[in-house]
Amino acid sequence: VQLQASGGGLVQAGSSLRLSCTASGRTFSSYGMGWFRQAPGKEREFVTLISWNGGNSYYADSVKGRFTISRDSAKNTVYLQMNSLKPEDTAVYYCAATRFTGWALHSYEYDYWGQGTLVTVSS
Repeated sequence: VQLQASGGGLVQAGSSLRLSCTASGRTFSSYGMGWFRQAPGKEREFVTLISWNGGNSYYADSVKGRFTISRDSAKNTVYLQMNSLKPEDTAVYYCAATRFTGWALHSYEYDYWGQGTLVTVSS
């Protein structure tokens, strides 16, 4: 599986942005999909994940209520809708695919990674 993330950019605090992650391969629908982010000088952190069938999702407390993950299996794409953005959301955002069937909250539980897309939120 190859993942291509896009949609990052420079926005003001309070704005919205939607990230996309498109996967190659016919097995996309069998993978859980997650988003992680890494801010300058910090470790990569979990943001959200969605189950292989889209029926379940999980969010980090820092983004709960502001971010929404969704997937479109027909388009082999997972989305991250980010609303009410804050300067502390500034980071490179990575999408990842996992065959782990539980709640994959750690980067080592993911099998494939996209290249990352930069989100910068100005105050």
